[in-house]
Amino acid sequence: MSRQFKDSLTPAERAKAIKAGQEVDRMPCNPNVANGVARVYGCKIGEFNTSARTLADAQIASYRRFGYDSVRVFTDLFPWCEAMGSEIRFPEDDTADLLVPAITSKDPDAYKLIHGFDPYKDGRMPVHLEAMKYLYEDVGNEVGVSAAIVGPFTNACFLMDIGTILRMTVKRPEVVHYLCQVSLESLIKYVDAAIDIGLGPTISEPMSSCTVVSPKVFREFSAPYLKKLVDHIHSRGKSVTMHICGQTAGIWNDIADMGCEAFSIDNVASISECKKTIDDRCKILGNVNPATTMFLGTPDEVKLATLKCIEEGYDSPKGFMPMSGCSLPVETPFDNIDAMLDVCVQLGYPVKKGKLDMLIEEYEQKVAKEN
Repeated sequence: MSRQFKDSLTPAERAKAIKAGQEVDRMPCNPNVANGVARVYGCKIGEFNTSARTLADAQIASYRRFGYDSVRVFTDLFPWCEAMGSEIRFPEDDTADLLVPAITSKDPDAYKLIHGFDPYKDGRMPVHLEAMKYLYEDVGNEVGVSAAIVGPFTNACFLMDIGTILRMTVKRPEVVHYLCQVSLESLIKYVDAAIDIGLGPTISEPMSSCTVVSPKVFREFSAPYLKKLVDHIHSRGKSVTMHICGQTAGIWNDIADMGCEAFSIDNVASISECKKTIDDRCKILGNVNPATTMFLGTPDEVKLATLKCIEEGYDSPKGFMPMSGCSLPVETPFDNIDAMLDVCVQLGYPVKKGKLDMLIEEYEQKVAKEN
């Protein structure tokens, strides 16, 4: 199977035309396939940890197959903490996971032994940077290519047991600040290496979610370092897209005030409420449920959910792009990924409210018949 409705523009052509105020085939869309690219290319996910060529070629194969509007070098959330001493579990054909954090000693000063990494030498950094070069050279002229990174607070949480880190925010805040600062310094080096290749970074900050920490903790321990990272990326002439998992309503103003160009929200968050809060400060991305809809749903359910997201967000003052609320499960059906993009072609761009309402009604009836 393949997509029912073909794109008439490359992502780069589409972005240029939209900027010029022209009508195009569809609005930009990114299903966030993540490590599911291995299923498109026909390789093991574990190969991404050692082969830059495989990592790049899998991303290219998935982009060619589906035609979405951005590709990025991503494997998991842990390459950066790994390069700073954390031990990672590497399944043969699944996403890597944190096994043992870098700090396990009961010595209260053990955190002072944590130092930054060299992105050209340590851990999987060289593999990622080489993959970036391949992607930029092979498809950078037709689609946006980005380098995924985590935020400083999230990386700090992966250097020490997460529960311990959260307790330290109260008992020993200097420990958390130290780990955030050393993480920031290393992430800036990685960002610079990626930007030197030509890529813009995208930031994931899952541990800053209001589901994990309070807005107060976010503002004290995450926001200052996140803002410095955003400012540095801007100083290098690149824009910033940020994603935070879970509930984020309590920090929407903080994120918008950091100057991020785009903010990706989880499916548990409200696009319409985010739009009201952020207003004209930031583009909104989101937020079709990656599990119950994209993975477990039917193509018609995916189309309806995508249209519902567009209905909430299309008139956002700084723009809107439909995408999944987080990375898709690896085994997400290809037909469902096709469906998200196909319905965007059916709708066209700019969005016409009458056509949007008509398509929502059409797919509500189809889904009702399925159920």
